[in-house]
Amino acid sequence: MKYELATSTWDDREIDAITGLIKSGQFSMGEKVRKYEQDFADFFGSKYAVMTSSGSTANLLMIAALFYTKNIEHKLNRGDEVIVPAVSWSTTYFPLQQYGLKVKFVDIDPQTLNFNLEDLEGAITPKTRAILAVNLLGNSNDFKKLKELIAKRDIILLEDNCESMGATLDDQMTGTFGLMGTFSSYFSHHIATMEGGCVITDDEEIYHILLCLRAHGWTRNLPEDNHVTGKKGEDFFSEAFRFVLPGYNVRPLEMSGAIGIEQLNKLPQLLKTRRENAKYFVDLFSKLKYLRIQKEIGRSSWFGFSMILEPDAPISRNDLIDIFDKNNIEFRPIVTGNFCKNIEVLSYFDFEVYGDMSNAQYLDENGLFIGNHHVDVREQLKFIRSLLI
Repeated sequence: MKYELATSTWDDREIDAITGLIKSGQFSMGEKVRKYEQDFADFFGSKYAVMTSSGSTANLLMIAALFYTKNIEHKLNRGDEVIVPAVSWSTTYFPLQQYGLKVKFVDIDPQTLNFNLEDLEGAITPKTRAILAVNLLGNSNDFKKLKELIAKRDIILLEDNCESMGATLDDQMTGTFGLMGTFSSYFSHHIATMEGGCVITDDEEIYHILLCLRAHGWTRNLPEDNHVTGKKGEDFFSEAFRFVLPGYNVRPLEMSGAIGIEQLNKLPQLLKTRRENAKYFVDLFSKLKYLRIQKEIGRSSWFGFSMILEPDAPISRNDLIDIFDKNNIEFRPIVTGNFCKNIEVLSYFDFEVYGDMSNAQYLDENGLFIGNHHVDVREQLKFIRSLLI
């Protein structure tokens, strides 16, 4: 048996979607991407969605957009302080450095693996301008408590939801609790569109800025009446090559949009099976008292199954790695572990560490995760459980 970290969610529908586009000759971003964006916004209960080339570039556009808004309540400036959890993927943090923001790292909760809310409360100061909440491994933050912490404060709430597509809290989709939320549709994630990402928001001005920044900073993809330039000119030729913001080219392929349409149709069933697998995993592995598994907040979409050894565990993480490796069970660190250990790249940051990062460091030294899947893997999970003491 080989237990992989991720497996393909594609079938003939995705292949047919690609084949149709190849025959049409339409490869650059077009109607399929626009249809996917509308379907995506509808599925997650948001007004607007902007597809990008990856979840990482979705994060980049999310941060960049806040530098060009005219709405002072939503605006960031260089030097502003942004609070982040100490455990996430690298490209949660890099756009903050690239836009000259001060990054304040806060420890995680040892059970949920998201923000430690007590530490977060202590880390907030009058200098805090934004909080970037990361929903880790499919698990929602406790946004009810988080919003209580920032009530009546001039703080922007953002979400990196790249690992948690389909998670909910009180029947509200994660990714919709903040001003913007980002998603990833990379191969190992809940749906796969080759590479791909998305930003969702209910704010029309932010939406228009995202459209402009995604493609060269030009006005071509903006509606005639928009919040970036006001009204577009009547000369199509001149307007098509009018540049107004220092943007990027992080457009998705038209094929990715076509695949995404098919994948979104499957997402409810993909989530249902992941949750069934997770129920079995929790029931089976919670009996191992020396193994800590992630505490669910709301309704997780179960990206993967984390395992953190308790201090009195009869085995070490090296033992666990050895067992898994010998039995063809793929595993990974829990995202990046404690990102604050990466002193080489942090030398480029303006940053602060609030507290001692003890929970993030413990996870870093004693944790790993295995994959969850869109197909029934209960027998494989039963086998993995049989390998442990």
